[in-house]
Parts: sequence; C-alpha cells; structure tokens
Amino acid sequence: MSTFSEIGKLLKSKMDPSVRTLEITSKEALTPEQIEELRTSIGEDLIIKHTINTQLTGGISIKLGDLLFDADIDRNIDALEDHLKRLEPTDNIIDGLSKGLEGYHKVANVAEVGTILSVKDGICYIEGLTKCMAQEVLELSGGTKAIALNLEENRIGAVILGDFRHIKAGDLAKRSYKVAEVAVGEDFLGRVINPLSQAIDGRPEAKPSKFYPIERVAPGVMTRQPVEKPLHTGITAIDALVPIGRGQRELILGDRQTGKTALAIDTIINQKGKGVICIYVSIGQKDSKLSRIVNTLKQHSALDYTIVVSAGAADSATMQYIAPYSGTAMAEYFADQGKDVLVIYDDLTKHAIAYRELSLLLRRPPGREAYPGDVFYLHSRLLERACSLNSQNGGGTITALPIIETQAGDISAYIPTNVISITDGQIFLEADLFYRGIRPAINVGLSVSRVGGAAQTKPLRKVSGSVKLALAQYREMESFAQFAGELDKSTKQLLDRGRRIIELLKQPVLQPRTDLEQVVLIYAITQGLLDDIPLTDLNSHLKALAAYVSKHGAKIVKAIESNQWDEKIAAQLTSLCEDYLKIHVSAKAD
Repeated sequence: MSTFSEIGKLLKSKMDPSVRTLEITSKEALTPEQIEELRTSIGEDLIIKHTINTQLTGGISIKLGDLLFDADIDRNIDALEDHLKRLEPTDNIIDGLSKGLEGYHKVANVAEVGTILSVKDGICYIEGLTKCMAQEVLELSGGTKAIALNLEENRIGAVILGDFRHIKAGDLAKRSYKVAEVAVGEDFLGRVINPLSQAIDGRPEAKPSKFYPIERVAPGVMTRQPVEKPLHTGITAIDALVPIGRGQRELILGDRQTGKTALAIDTIINQKGKGVICIYVSIGQKDSKLSRIVNTLKQHSALDYTIVVSAGAADSATMQYIAPYSGTAMAEYFADQGKDVLVIYDDLTKHAIAYRELSLLLRRPPGREAYPGDVFYLHSRLLERACSLNSQNGGGTITALPIIETQAGDISAYIPTNVISITDGQIFLEADLFYRGIRPAINVGLSVSRVGGAAQTKPLRKVSGSVKLALAQYREMESFAQFAGELDKSTKQLLDRGRRIIELLKQPVLQPRTDLEQVVLIYAITQGLLDDIPLTDLNSHLKALAAYVSKHGAKIVKAIESNQWDEKIAAQLTSLCEDYLKIHVSAKAD
C-alpha cells in the first residue's frame, strides 16, 4: 500500500480548495503519527473525522470532498467478484480463473465519488460529483452504469442502465470521465443487440472493433456534399414520386397499421447487393413483432448486411431513450469508412414518450403535452447526424428513415410537426387509402421529397416527371365526375389514365421492383401504350411486360443500367412494348 505521505500528495493534487473535512474509515485506529503525516502532506488546515468500523475485513478508505482513496478490502473483494462473474464459462475452472485474473490488477487510487441519495423508477439522485460532465457515465455498485442527465446545484440526476433493484441510498457513485459510448464494428452485422451492444439473439457476444460515443456533434456544412446518389427502395410510389437520396432524412408517418414498418423492411430488402449497410432500430416494439421482422430479413438474406438494435416495450425508458443514438453511432462507424448506411428508427413517437417519462421523473418542467422544452432538440441532434460526406471526409453517407405514428391522420400534432421540420421530406400513409386497398397507402398530395429529381437516375426522372401531375388531375376530376351525367372523351381518358397509374403504384409487400421494371412500367402507362388492356387484367400484364423487355431488349437494359436516356432509347422501348402487345394481347383477343 502507498504511504500516508504519498496518499496525501495524491489527494492534494486533485482536491477542491474549498473542502475542509477529511474522512477516514478503517478497522483499527490510526496512530497520531499516521494522521499527522496525512495532514502535513496535504498541507491544509483540515478537520479530520476518523471512523472505526470493526465489521470491515481490513484496509482503509480516505475521503476528501468528492475524492476517495479506496483501499477497503471488502469493496475490492466485491469488485473482484463482479469481475469474475463476467468471465466466460469454461470447462477447465483453474485455467479460466488464471486467465481471468491475469487481466485484473486492482490498484488503490483516487477516484471522484458521490453518494446516492435516493433510487426510484430507474432514476437516482447523487450528492457530490461537482465536476461531473453532462452525459457522463457513472459507475454504481455491482458494475451497473448510469448516465448523468441533470446537473443541479447540489446534486446530480442520473438514469440507470439495466437493473437497479440492488442499488440503495448511501451507495457510492464513481465518475468514469467518459461520455456514454457503445461498441461498434463489422462483427455486429447480422446480429440482434440491445442499445448497449449486448447480444440478445442467443449467440456469443460480438467482438467490437472500436467504441463510439452515442452522441456526437453532427458534421458541419463544409464536410458535407449535396445529396445526389439515389437510394432505391424498390417501391414504385416512392422511387417515382418522393425519391430518397443517400444522405437524406425522409420521414415516414401515418396511423397505426397503415404499413409504415412494411415500407422500411421492403427498403432494407431492396438494398441486397447494392453495398448499403442497414441498421434497424426498434423502439418500444413488442418482442413478437421484432421476431417476425428478424425472420423476414433472414428469409430474404437481408440480415447479413443489417444490424438490429432493439429496446423493446418491456425494457426501461432509459434503454428506449438511448436506442436511436446507439444505432446512429454504429452507422457513423461505417460512414467514417466511406460506406453507405441506411438507419431506420421505428418509431420516434415512442422515443419521445420514453424521454418524456425520464424528464418527468427527473422533475424537469413539463411543457406542451407534458413534453419537456428540449424535445425538439432531442430529435434534431439525432437526425442532423444523417449526412452525405464529401470526398475529403471519406464520402460515406447516412440515410435516415424515421417513423412517426399519427393519431387519426393528424400530421399537425406536436411531435409530427417537430420531425417534419427537421427532415428533408415526408411520406404520409393515409388510413382511408389503406382500407380501400391502395397499398402502399401513400398520399401523394401530402408526401414530398425536398431532394427530388436529384435523388433519381436519369431514366426514372425522365419517365416519372408527369406522374404526379396526372395523379393530381385525376384526384380533382374524380371528385367532380361522380356528380356528372356524361363525360367527354378527354375527361374519360384522364380518369382512365389515373386509374391505371394507381394500379401501377399498388405493390404487394416484400416484392420490390428493380430500376428497370420501374422505368419500363411507368413509361408504358404514361405513354398510353397499355390503354387497350382492361383495367382488371392490367396487373397480370405489368410483370410480364417487364420480363419481356428484360429478355428481348438488351440495348435498353444496358442503357438504363448505365443511367442513359434519350429519344432513341424511348423509341426502342415503345417498339418493344408494341411487340409485346401484338404477341400477348392481340393474339389472345383473336
């Protein structure tokens, strides 16, 4: 053990000059010479309180304000016990203990500690720790961690990560001098983990490559570049009307059971072979729903390039609060390597509710709908981290697809309007369209992408330019046509074209379309090439037409795949569609 003179010098180097009391706890009384040596080495006029605890096994602890020199044998034994509990099981007990103890060397040192005043509902208040940082990780008894959120004048409010039932008032809380961070790396691909990077899929723990802070300042303007590269979802209604680019933030919102998660899962499945790493963050969802999603990703071989981060409905509000930040930290690890990443937050409504719960427990002043005043900042500092980095900074991208649940289609509610103002557009799913069988139930009038055609390939941008206008005209004319007796030819043609576009935009779940299929089908519908096919037979011909073009139009396929489009290619596609109609429609009619 260090001499009392060395202990005193160590405490003096870190002490707060305003502290005047030195507290000593030991099993046996110190000699006057030992106390004087301690006082002299610190060099202050201190009030010394010496407590003799005969229940101790041995050792000594010396506390000076928030500083603690801990050489208490009982506490060191507890720490060793916690360390041994975390060792992986092995057949050879002796070898396992030897390897475990190799990396454990407990050295008595000075740490900054505080005293827990109260513990309740996953929240603890701590006295002391006057130099604690916001978002700093604190170490509690039993190896449990906590994050400091409230920095008050005389105490700290912290949220506890994990089980808190063994923690009690009077326990010590120690500073770690680090903000909250999570393990990241390639080994987490294909895994289901919790927000602390711990495996919850029944497999061994993944090996981390690095540790990233869960909260990081978003990249500045000078490190970014415009969003130009498309992120194809495979859903025609999105890729044609509200395109998403790599590095964009596109909100998906709608009522319960309108297909929000289905859109997200389809998008993940469509990234197969496109070099995009996907991170699905499940917040407050039932375990049964998460299990179905994971099985779906497995069946479509999409889990290999996906990380699933889950804080379920049964998990604490603290875990739900940090889940999206943990997922974003994992995305930043890959983006820093120049890779493209897609992050889906399902959903941020439950995230805001979890944060409201924590804030109310921490006695933060409630505002509108009892949310704290910084609930906008909660999501803005998260979503601003989605970006498209320029080549000098690696060129990686993080695309964010946050999901928000609305009540009765009210997009003007508090949380939806907050997130709408943060993102680069929104996809609104309408319950009425969903129940009418128009799925995905995207309301084209209220959905928008602020990136627009910049996030589309040239062929898709050229052929889909008139789709939104045609749909808007159809919606307007449809409302008048139901009151009209007879319609002129041009009105009938407009209504028929609108119905065909709607049929085209209907798409079953888990059946994403390729870029070629989308270009061919949109072109054929908007150019009126399929007007002679009865509406009831249209769906059966769409897939067949795309397959025909893919088989017989090698030049067209090559041009679309190389992002080329001109009048010559359009004429070739028209000719090929007409050949299909002659073979498959005219022959059938004869």
